[in-house]
Amino acid sequence: MTGQRIGEVSHFFDKINVAVITIKMNLTLGDTVHFLGHGSDFLQKVSSMEIDHEFVDEAQAGQEIAIKVEKPIKKHTNVFLITADE
Repeated sequence: MTGQRIGEVSHFFDKINVAVITIKMNLTLGDTVHFLGHGSDFLQKVSSMEIDHEFVDEAQAGQEIAIKVEKPIKKHTNVFLITADE
């Protein structure tokens, strides 16, 4: 498996474990992402994604999204989209 950097965390809401990310590539519900940096290093599937407080199944490059995360993370943590090796 390899990953492509799709953005970084711009804000983290610790009480509800939600990260805000401006993405540089399309992202779909069910995709696997890797959070890496600033004390974080974990993979998770995207199970909940919102744009402007509306649930969405996919987001386009350039949009700011909010996703539920499994662990606390910090601002500026890098986010990678995990893809299968060819």
